Amino acid sequence: MNKLVEHSNLYKKVVQISGGDPEDKDKFGDVPDRTELHLEEPSGSTSHTEKKDNTEAKNDNLEDKKDKDKKSEDKKTPILIAAKMGVSEMVETILKKFPVAIYDVDSENKNVALLAVENRQPHVYSLLMDSKKQITRLLRGVDNNGNNALHLAAKCGRHRPWLTPGAALQMQWELKWYTFVKNSMPPRSSVRYNKKGQMPQEVFTTSHKRLRKEGSDWLVKTSESCSVVAALIATVAFATSASVPGGLDDKTGSPVFKDKPAFNAFTISSLLALCLSVTALVFFLTIITSRYEAQDFSISLPRKLLLGLTSLFASIAAVLVSFCTGHIFLLDRHLRYVAYPLYAATCLPVTIFALAQLSLYYDLIRVIFKKVPQRSYREYRH
Repeated sequence: MNKLVEHSNLYKKVVQISGGDPEDKDKFGDVPDRTELHLEEPSGSTSHTEKKDNTEAKNDNLEDKKDKDKKSEDKKTPILIAAKMGVSEMVETILKKFPVAIYDVDSENKNVALLAVENRQPHVYSLLMDSKKQITRLLRGVDNNGNNALHLAAKCGRHRPWLTPGAALQMQWELKWYTFVKNSMPPRSSVRYNKKGQMPQEVFTTSHKRLRKEGSDWLVKTSESCSVVAALIATVAFATSASVPGGLDDKTGSPVFKDKPAFNAFTISSLLALCLSVTALVFFLTIITSRYEAQDFSISLPRKLLLGLTSLFASIAAVLVSFCTGHIFLLDRHLRYVAYPLYAATCLPVTIFALAQLSLYYDLIRVIFKKVPQRSYREYRH
């Protein structure tokens, strides 16, 4: 890339000779004027040479027109292709060597900034944001359809470029990308109409309708499944907290094993399991009863899902602790060491389930706390 940029003459002025130069005349000789090549033809007739010239002129015009159309379709300079594909290193190198390249536009009148916004390239867009004067001028530009950068950020592409699975998290990245571009745009850009008479917010709502529907369906199914589990854990935790291992003392009415460390662990874990399961159930019910507006996918719904999953996992762990600490009173001392591996085996399926959901949990945390979306380059569909 460095060698290609060093030897490139794409942005150098090309001097064209128009009218002949004395040195060229010495090389190629004198060229006769077109008036000296006059041939007389009978009146009312057309010469064969003239017909041939007309035919060749028409063919040349057609070829020139095809070449112009092809150039208009393939009018993409290296910096525009690099901005579209997200190669920020190439964009930076070209701009250092040829600063004028930042004003290149393609056949749709899209410049570097518009292509970076349309194709969801945060690295290129952040690189262009460093030059504040030039980026302001670029962001004021519009394409042939009257779309500015915010219109292009509001459009939902055919592919899903963000580095996170699931329609709900994709919707959240789309909202974050739209907000990020909006905050860097000049004032009053959000109220600009394109040639279809649409503002950026209207374009976002219309183009993301399908993605929002997929995200809401996934959230409803996930919340319904988790709410059933949370309700079962709450039932078991309530029954466990109401029972006292060893019973109560007939004289004092206090628990028999109140001085045992395992009894204290049993009491606290059973109470935590009840509180956490009810908390998870409340969060999942609020997700199910949500209206699923576009802005809800930004912070509200992912945060509720994250808190609900956290409470659910913690309640499952608390139920297992309460079971193990309550069961230990039923065993003799010489059998307790044999029961410890069985307790660990009982916790193994829950641990596997938690590890399986760890990727979702990590994606939720990353999406909530990241301000700028992260682009995925695993697959790019042209």
